[in-house]
Amino acid sequence: MTTLEIVARDSGQRLDAFLCGEVEGLTRSAVQRLMEKGMVQLDGVPLKKNARTTAGEVYTLLLPDPEPVEIAPQNIPLDVVYEDGDVIVVNKPVGLVVHPAPGHPDGTLVNALLYHCGDSLSGINGELRPGIVHRIDRDTSGLIIAAKNDAAHLALAEQLKDHSLARTYEAVVVGNLREDTGTVDAPIGRHPVDRKRMCANEKNGRPAVTHWTVLQRFPGYTHVQCQLETGRTHQIRVHMAYIGHPLLGDTVYGAKKPYPGLTGQCLHARRLTFTHPATGERMTVECPLPAWFEAVMKRLAARI
Repeated sequence: MTTLEIVARDSGQRLDAFLCGEVEGLTRSAVQRLMEKGMVQLDGVPLKKNARTTAGEVYTLLLPDPEPVEIAPQNIPLDVVYEDGDVIVVNKPVGLVVHPAPGHPDGTLVNALLYHCGDSLSGINGELRPGIVHRIDRDTSGLIIAAKNDAAHLALAEQLKDHSLARTYEAVVVGNLREDTGTVDAPIGRHPVDRKRMCANEKNGRPAVTHWTVLQRFPGYTHVQCQLETGRTHQIRVHMAYIGHPLLGDTVYGAKKPYPGLTGQCLHARRLTFTHPATGERMTVECPLPAWFEAVMKRLAARI
């Protein structure tokens, strides 16, 4: 059992929201589950889920020791781009789901990491599992970083929060962008009707910023680089569709008909820049465009 003491700076904030903002790696739902078990306390007295903060009060958070999750290690080949005792960076192929979920109970990146990492795992959220700090969609390829211990997980999660963990993508979008560079600053939230989709939503969305730069132009299409300032679900896909240039092959936010020879959207996580959680060294890890991405651009270039 790990005990954390956290001092509130302000009054009137929902306690569960405050605590998940103070302890990286803990979600609001995880804090609420701890509250249900009496593991969030003030002067030894368990607090209810609707409790609010009072400035200066010291809240005690009792974190249980990590327990193994019921996810089986699987010998799935991994393209490991960088690895040491603290972190692992993998070039994820199209079609590989990151984390088990309904409809995808196994065969995921987490199953592969459990097999690859063995006993070297992060235990944030009370579960022994590879420390998945960020995710990329099943049909998006490219770099994803995972932590191999709790300290690394907390450090990387903090970098994700303060935007110092930089993620650079390349994509092909439909249409010709007028400018060579631009920024999309539009909150993203759950679609009000289709709960499986996200949308630019001023009322209920969370802040989201994407910077884009044109790399190459083709008749009717543009090859762009996208730099994430935030990390919302489907952010690049939603933002580019929002400005009228959906990703080529994106049948959720763009044309409903798949692009011939392309599975999912033409999007690749090309580069990660982060501060190493143990050494403090600023690191950049890159991977090349996959063959399928190059084949798409070759086909588009043939139209010029």
